Amino acid sequence: MAGMFLVNFIGAYAVIPATFKHHRVYCSYADTVMPHFFFAVGFAYRLTFLKRAEALGKPGAYRRAILRCLGLILVGAVVYHLDFEATSWQKLREVGIWGFLSAAFRSSVFQALVHIGVTSLWILPVIGARPGVRALYLIGSGLLHLVLSHIFYYDWALENRVIDGGPLGFLSWTIPTLTGSLACDGLLRRGPGRAVAPFLGWALLLMVVGYGFSCLNLVDNVTEGGGLARYLIEPPFVPPSRPVDIWNMSQQTGSISYLTFSAGFSLGLYALFVLGCDVIGIAVGFLRTFGRNPLAGYLIHMIVADAIQPLVPREAPLWYVSMSFAVYIAITYIFLWSLERRGIFLRM
Repeated sequence: MAGMFLVNFIGAYAVIPATFKHHRVYCSYADTVMPHFFFAVGFAYRLTFLKRAEALGKPGAYRRAILRCLGLILVGAVVYHLDFEATSWQKLREVGIWGFLSAAFRSSVFQALVHIGVTSLWILPVIGARPGVRALYLIGSGLLHLVLSHIFYYDWALENRVIDGGPLGFLSWTIPTLTGSLACDGLLRRGPGRAVAPFLGWALLLMVVGYGFSCLNLVDNVTEGGGLARYLIEPPFVPPSRPVDIWNMSQQTGSISYLTFSAGFSLGLYALFVLGCDVIGIAVGFLRTFGRNPLAGYLIHMIVADAIQPLVPREAPLWYVSMSFAVYIAITYIFLWSLERRGIFLRM
């Protein structure tokens, strides 16, 4: 949550380094924030589904999960709006129902909340399954996204300037989500102290695999020279020097290289939080406040930003951007702290 608040505010300003801004052709720090949410969703989804299945039976757990997912999709559609605008009754009649659907649900609506809802529906058949089944589902979803990207979807996504992977993004967002569900299993089975080392090992493996996928860009962009330069492209957080394709890390297209690397990055960061908070005992109050009410925080921070950012020119100096960010984060915190103090938590 804190990372989202940071990059969503400061990324708009010229003085801010590129890694704190979103990019369509490589993975910056800002691009790693959204996968953290899907990792956390997968972790909580697995935990709550098992508890509800035990308390309500599997049919009741499935029913609750479906209603929650549909609720998130509805909230997202209201927050993000559709791409279609009915400027006249004649235009609405001319486009027809299919024309409306194809235009309205093309890009803008497919952002975080909607992606979480759709991805959660997609993985619902396996969220209660054994780890091996979920791992195979993760791999299959990623491969399906890759095949469809190769056939048509990559070019379509670029042409239509989709956001966060677009309508088929749920296939690759499955990667960090089910990784989070597997981390839940690991923590429950091993306990915090014994889970940190395996988490870090799997995190490193996923990041290396994700980077390895991105290096397949060289298949389409052969380079001259010797040594590793012939086989490796720029690492994450570094802009590419070669033409981009379906293998590059891209939040816009939801590429499997990006989300495999980001799943590992999220798992590694989570391992550090387990070590710091559960093993060592560190507690950070403002992070707790942000994390306890994520849906409210997501909605509130956008409203606060809309009030503050019009007062901050895009070319403002660093001191002014920093001061404005401090005001924005303080107001957001006050709202969330007030809700926390009163025991008000927004849930779907």
